[in-house]
Amino acid sequence: MEQFGGILFIDIETVPVQQQLAHLQPGMQAEWVKKARLIKNLTDPAPDPSTVFEERAGIYSEFAKIVCISFGNIHNDAGIWKIRLKSIADDDEARLLTNFARVVDRMIATYKDIRFCGHNIKEFDIPFICRRFVINNIPLPPCLQLSGKKPWEITHIDTMELWKFGDNKNFTSLSLLAQVLGIPSPKNDIDGSQVAGVYWNDHDLQRISTYCIQDVYTTAKVYLRLKGTSGIDLVADYVDG
Repeated sequence: MEQFGGILFIDIETVPVQQQLAHLQPGMQAEWVKKARLIKNLTDPAPDPSTVFEERAGIYSEFAKIVCISFGNIHNDAGIWKIRLKSIADDDEARLLTNFARVVDRMIATYKDIRFCGHNIKEFDIPFICRRFVINNIPLPPCLQLSGKKPWEITHIDTMELWKFGDNKNFTSLSLLAQVLGIPSPKNDIDGSQVAGVYWNDHDLQRISTYCIQDVYTTAKVYLRLKGTSGIDLVADYVDG
């Protein structure tokens, strides 16, 4: 049976750095106005930059911050396959990233080489995390030092890439992939489009953490299925603190 100890399944939740465009520094406001003009798939031919900021800024690392990182590691406990799950959520992004770097350091100390696994991780989560490390002037963990590496030298695992089988035309969401593979996804009261509202209007980091950690659990089950190890009945082990 394949061992999974060196794989860290992760997911992040991001929100605009400010609740409203007017709260940004003037220079960043001007940059967003330029950015808003370039954003595709907008129904309004002349969209209001403030409205676009509230709706879309959360996916752009220059205008957004990470408020939650959830992660999990699969291990075998007396013949039972479990995934140890934990979330780090914080308003202070620098503190959040510093704590995440400590988690990575502990993983490296145990497994020497680690690989991150997530859904659309190569296009979104990993680049976003790396850029926010730089913006916060925090040294990148060695496993995130990707500059200058060739694509085949980056060993992180992307479940969306695994599902593509070489096809680069379509995006497949994690929820759709879980549904089509018959993998039950824990029900939750929010989706990704609502995270910014839950953060800025309700300041409910716990609710965001619950949503994020469930995606990690689902991603791990999808990964096992895609790797042909669907016989594993993965048990969630939630870790507090």
